[in-house]
Amino acid sequence: MNKTIMQFFEWNLPSDGGHWNFLKEHCKDLSDAGINTLWLPPAYKGASGSNDVGYGVYDLYDLGEFDQKGSIRTKYGTKEEYINAIEEAHKNNIQIVADIVFNQKGGADHTEWVKVTKVDPNDRNIKISDEYDIKAWTKFTFPGRKNKYSDFKWNWEQFDGVDWDENKKEKAIFEFTGMGKSWDEEVDAENGNYSYLMLTDIDVSTPVVYDELLKWSLWYIKIAHIDGFRLDAVKHIGFDFFTKLINEIRNITKGELFTVGEYWSADINVLKRYIEDTAHAFNVFDVPLHYNFAKAANDKENYDLGGLMKSTLVSCYPENSVTFVDNHDTQPGQSLESWVDNSFKLQAYTFILTRQEGIPCVFFGDYYGMPTNDIAPLKDKLDKLLKARRDFAYGVQHDYFDDAHIVGWTRENGLAALISTADNGGSKKMFVGEKLSGKTFVDITGNVSGEIKIEEDGNGEFIVNENSYSVWCIV
Repeated sequence: MNKTIMQFFEWNLPSDGGHWNFLKEHCKDLSDAGINTLWLPPAYKGASGSNDVGYGVYDLYDLGEFDQKGSIRTKYGTKEEYINAIEEAHKNNIQIVADIVFNQKGGADHTEWVKVTKVDPNDRNIKISDEYDIKAWTKFTFPGRKNKYSDFKWNWEQFDGVDWDENKKEKAIFEFTGMGKSWDEEVDAENGNYSYLMLTDIDVSTPVVYDELLKWSLWYIKIAHIDGFRLDAVKHIGFDFFTKLINEIRNITKGELFTVGEYWSADINVLKRYIEDTAHAFNVFDVPLHYNFAKAANDKENYDLGGLMKSTLVSCYPENSVTFVDNHDTQPGQSLESWVDNSFKLQAYTFILTRQEGIPCVFFGDYYGMPTNDIAPLKDKLDKLLKARRDFAYGVQHDYFDDAHIVGWTRENGLAALISTADNGGSKKMFVGEKLSGKTFVDITGNVSGEIKIEEDGNGEFIVNENSYSVWCIV
């Protein structure tokens, strides 16, 4: 079966602790729909306790088990509910990909005096102060956990920068200088050196940090029975860190450990370099493809669909590409907002769900809707596309990207797809294979009525409506 991922959260889920139970209740329906992999949000305690989405990591070992940061549960529920939901997913042949956040920590328990220099936020290689001492929130002692699972305590030696001086109540970017510290090397070149992103920046070049994060990763896999990792903010972490870590975990566990990294860049050359520098050790989200979708939605009939795959991962490294239309960072109101609106949303999903390149990821917010953003659910429409992927999206692919407003492709297992930004709709003669001569196709989406019979030479004249999509499947 084709691998099909769902990102099973959006940014504004209610902080009611009910998400893991919601997952458990919907596992069978998701499996029946064709979803066989779920990317779950960070499951550990964040700095904001039960209100934390999960990226302000406080304690990696607290999966909703300890009274820390004002609650036992996380935003999504308790450890027991989390484990039970994963067990139910596995019973329904769904693999679990856990969100791994190793770039930063937040909510430290105590401050320390640390030697720093202030740096230019637009070029972190430029120091704008002499060395001096600040009071930094860098001591993580986890008193609520009382050494269960691990007695490792974090202090400033395991970090390389912060953005707050508690002494002067000043917000800036401070680079640590003690013990010869500096920003991680081999990171994204934006802002000179993009090692620092937010909160207290973990120094992954420190051997004790690597050892602790490896130990935690193995513990996490064992206790939660997760099947893979989604790696957060990889552009801010030394490129060799995850290559070494993921390969070592795979060697120890003898497991596949499906892994995808979030490197947020629209520059295909940057992503290609990252994949090459990490020796193709894991997949990467196809951010340039997302931006092509967003541009197509914004430009409408002025966008040339023939160039939809231009400068994308699926066009150069399809085997390392995870495709998506939107996610929690691109949804309205977020820092990377670039929402693909409904004028092209389902055309984009038709593209990622029926083609052979890349592994598609459906967004929870598209599937179930997002009341906070006034986004209606597309579940019924997406279920039809998921059925097309599950049952028909196999075999040799033939592309017809020869028009600015209507493009299409076929799969020789019995599928022909068209997407359109044309005001009048249209049709395309496309080849589905001589072995399907005489067979009948219908549009599984219901957008176009009627039937199409395949000619003796294996071609059919497939139709799409104006500003729409159609997926023709063999009856």
